[in-house]
Amino acid sequence: MTEAVDRKYYEVATPRSLAERLVIRARDRIYNDFIRICLPGPNETILDVGISDVIGEAANVLERRYPHLDKVTAAGLGTAEEFRAAFPLVDYRQIAAGAPLPFADGTFDIAVANAVLEHVGSPEGQRRFVAELMRVGRRVFITVPHRFFPVEHHTGIPLLHWTDTTFALACRLLGKGSWSKPENLILMSRSRLIGACPPGTRAEIGTTGIELGPLSANLYLYWQGPDAA
Repeated sequence: MTEAVDRKYYEVATPRSLAERLVIRARDRIYNDFIRICLPGPNETILDVGISDVIGEAANVLERRYPHLDKVTAAGLGTAEEFRAAFPLVDYRQIAAGAPLPFADGTFDIAVANAVLEHVGSPEGQRRFVAELMRVGRRVFITVPHRFFPVEHHTGIPLLHWTDTTFALACRLLGKGSWSKPENLILMSRSRLIGACPPGTRAEIGTTGIELGPLSANLYLYWQGPDAA
């Protein structure tokens, strides 16, 4: 069941398509920026929240590229049999949507979430999600698709996703109405990413993925807590 749910996030980026190649390029850049910004040491622990049961070149970039997988704990909603078979060195933990993460405060040196925050259902849910990452991780790196990239990531709709009204209309006309519902997708801008942080949070916001200046494919948020090394 989880695999089928995850697969809908790749309905545009089908295997060996141009869209998949662009996703791979964007996520490889995201990984490089994660390494550059977070500077993970070989003995530091990493929590990756929201891994995908879709196993392929466009998914789970951290597990595909990071050289110290025995230091990585992954968390997802399903039982993740295929993921665990593909990455046997990674410690996998099943979690429940909207529930607190099953880890003590400050368990991990770094907590990451790639392309997850836009799917948690509501602005309140986003704030809870970010707060949980900041609770369990001493450093946090979050990335989201940027709504002002010229093509919307999940539907392939160009330009009309720049406002909620035109995106909802385009989704309805193209038979993709579920993507216009906040419980499935919240299109992310800088202001929405900042708004997902607990009040008073001081975090770095930047662009990543396919770089097009203010129209870049992805945004990142980097936060370092007072106990970070």
